[in-house]
Amino acid sequence: MAAIRHSLQRDVFEPTEERLVGVLYVTKPGKKKKTSFLCATINKEKPIYATIHQVKKTDKDVYKKKNSWPLRELQVVDGKDENKDTADLDLTFDRVYKWVANSAPDKHAFIQLLWKLCCRYLPKQKPQFINISAELIEENVNIAENGDVTTSALDNVDAVLNDDGDYRALSEKEQMDLERLMEQCDSAVSNAEAFAEQLSRDLSVLDGANIHSMMASEAQVEALMEMIDTSYTEAEKIESRLDSYDEILQHVKDSIEKIADKNTSIEQTNANNSKLLEELDRLINQLELPQQYQEVLISADLNKTGSLPQVIEAATALQTVINAPVPSHLSQLQAFQDQKKRFEKLKSRFSQIVSRHLNNLFIHLGNDPGETLSLHAEQLTLPRHGSIHNELQPYIALMHWIRALDHRAYQHLNKTYATSISKLYERDIRLFFEEARQRISGGRRLRGSGSSQDIASMSGVAGKLTSQIKHGAQNLSTRANTGALLGVDRDQWGSELDMQERQKFDEIFERVLSELQPVCLAEQEFCIAFFNLNSAGSEQKPSSSVASTPGSSGSEESSGSAGTSSGTVGTPGSGHGKLVNREVRSMMAALFTTLEQQLGSFINTYDRADSYCCLYIYVRLSEHVLTAEDTGSFLSTTFGSCLVQAKRNFDRFMNSQLQSIQECRVTKKKCGIIPFITNFEEFAQTAECVFKKSERRADLDKWYVRLVIAMFEHIPRVASEHQRTPPEVIKMENYHVLHQLMFQLKLPGMDVQRKEAKQRYQEALSAYVTQYFGRPLEKLNLFFDGVTAKVASGVKESEVGYQLAFSKQELRKVIKEYPGKEVKKGLEQLYKKVEKHLSEEGNLLQVVWRAMQEEFIRQYKLIEDLIHRCYPGAMINLEFSIDDILNYFSDIAQSH
Repeated sequence: MAAIRHSLQRDVFEPTEERLVGVLYVTKPGKKKKTSFLCATINKEKPIYATIHQVKKTDKDVYKKKNSWPLRELQVVDGKDENKDTADLDLTFDRVYKWVANSAPDKHAFIQLLWKLCCRYLPKQKPQFINISAELIEENVNIAENGDVTTSALDNVDAVLNDDGDYRALSEKEQMDLERLMEQCDSAVSNAEAFAEQLSRDLSVLDGANIHSMMASEAQVEALMEMIDTSYTEAEKIESRLDSYDEILQHVKDSIEKIADKNTSIEQTNANNSKLLEELDRLINQLELPQQYQEVLISADLNKTGSLPQVIEAATALQTVINAPVPSHLSQLQAFQDQKKRFEKLKSRFSQIVSRHLNNLFIHLGNDPGETLSLHAEQLTLPRHGSIHNELQPYIALMHWIRALDHRAYQHLNKTYATSISKLYERDIRLFFEEARQRISGGRRLRGSGSSQDIASMSGVAGKLTSQIKHGAQNLSTRANTGALLGVDRDQWGSELDMQERQKFDEIFERVLSELQPVCLAEQEFCIAFFNLNSAGSEQKPSSSVASTPGSSGSEESSGSAGTSSGTVGTPGSGHGKLVNREVRSMMAALFTTLEQQLGSFINTYDRADSYCCLYIYVRLSEHVLTAEDTGSFLSTTFGSCLVQAKRNFDRFMNSQLQSIQECRVTKKKCGIIPFITNFEEFAQTAECVFKKSERRADLDKWYVRLVIAMFEHIPRVASEHQRTPPEVIKMENYHVLHQLMFQLKLPGMDVQRKEAKQRYQEALSAYVTQYFGRPLEKLNLFFDGVTAKVASGVKESEVGYQLAFSKQELRKVIKEYPGKEVKKGLEQLYKKVEKHLSEEGNLLQVVWRAMQEEFIRQYKLIEDLIHRCYPGAMINLEFSIDDILNYFSDIAQSH
């Protein structure tokens, strides 16, 4: 414990110039791990006062003060039980602190120390000592009751206070005397026990000498004793007087402490009053609206020229005081409540003035004719309404004020503006699309089209476009697929637009989309700025684009959800896009109520009029959606919705082409080129023209592959179903034409299919030649088949002629049966048969005839080779040569 006491004095109290006079090791009740030390200290400088500290040891083995209490704040010392030795101890300062001492004796010693400190430093204001054995403080209690604090009790306190248990070093004089004494004794270092006996003997001698000297001077001693008695009496008088002074000073000390406490309380009160005054001044400044502003707001005349800036300034000041940040505790003040009511009345009155003026202005501007749509202008143009925006521009600040302070009035003005201005856009857009139709058709009524009245009557149907996209409903244009289908003969096609009209439609449709964009974006930017629509936060909703996954329309028709269709959400190709919240899109939808209807009706009209228009529509819409910078705008979402429908129309168109291939039937006497092969050239040329440099090129390429694969699959089916034309001829001619088309069109990504078409053509050609050309020298071929069999069985080639069935005489008989005239006659019959099989469209007669010539020459060379090998030196040859064969084939071809 001495080591701990020494560490506490050195590390904790030495820096604060305090002296440790008592230590008690304690823990919290029930928490033995939370240990600490109760330390009693006195300061080294005057005035001297006592303090009690709670010191804890940190995780880094460093002692640190946790709590400190002046001794005068100690109210109660509770020993818990005066009849039983217990280690529990309660000290009451600002509250009760409960501890458990290391042992009961240590607790008793610490209580005695506290009592003695209180007797010295708090003689009049001692705390209560309860539940403590009387033996511990009995003597001290008696002394305290008699008021004599200068007796042995105080001496004991001095002893306790002076005994700090620290090691004391010798002074220099004491050290010199000890060294001199040790030099006089030789054994002082070697034999400490002998040195101690020597010192004891010397001390006895000196004590005896002192006694003899004192006895010799008895008179002087008596005189000295009298002087001591007198001095003692005088000292008692001085001490009594000092005690009275000390008591007076103690009262003075208590009074000074009370005065200091009062001064502290007064200073705190003054500081609080100053802060309160500052707070009230700030509140008054926040809630003060100059009288001139109030007068302006009450008598505001927005029709008066030049008054608007002053009105806006006054309205801004009113908004500032209404929105002033007032603490909740100050908002309960009656003055604040009264001022708030006055501001609310002023706000309501001014809001009515502004709302009435803007409401009338919106209604008036709703009759603005805008830019007149010229039917004879070179370019198709949608009228702008920049004059409306310019006229409303000065009122932006007031509209923001209305939005911030009067939500109900703001909603009413928002609705009034949308209702009034939407009439202008409804009229302009209707005339705009009518003019677009007129410019495309040149006055000719298209299949599936109607007048403006018809279109207006269809608006209810077209208005369902968005919901149909969301629920995967059928396309608005339920055409009967009577257009240009690959698997249908051209004479069965319905009325379609010619290429010039298609290009005209493409130009006008691009112009329509380009004209809609600046008008819608200008209106959107104005609404955002004027109605402060982005102030409540924004949410990103990217525009919809369509993934390039062909063939998915079949599943999307039955899925019942746009999310499972072939269209997926995409990102724009350029620009980062602005964030537009739902409020902006709702506002734009209210302004352009018929835009989606008119655009959908326009698209469906030409989708019905010409099946190829869906290609132009899909490509143009994709370009505008993918290049949109404002991806979340109303126009982008509208284009995105139409693009989803356009993608469905595109897939439906392609699926109808695929289905026409699958269902194709040829009823002509001679099959010739199948319709889906014949029509593929125009189809591919048109598609290439539309999708050239388009971002949707991948969609078309995938459909090319699917269509060509379908052709590969169904050419054999058509060939097998046709009863009059040999299947090999149908396959040969159609694979050949398909390969030529793919080669001429140079379709990207079709190398595999082009090679396959060529391979299939060659296989069909070889099969046809093998089947219909056969072996014109049949008996010769049979003869040499026997020769080959003999050789295979082990007969030498040179000995075959000795076989009776394969003798030279037998060979000559067979050769005589095939003179040149008979061979040429057989070839002429074969040519007529081939000519009857092949069609003029296939243009393969000469190719097939040349292949048969090569086959004949191959068989001829094989027979000649066998004759030379098996009948050497026999001088046997066929009656016609290779040159004769070439002449036969050439003459026959030229004669036809």
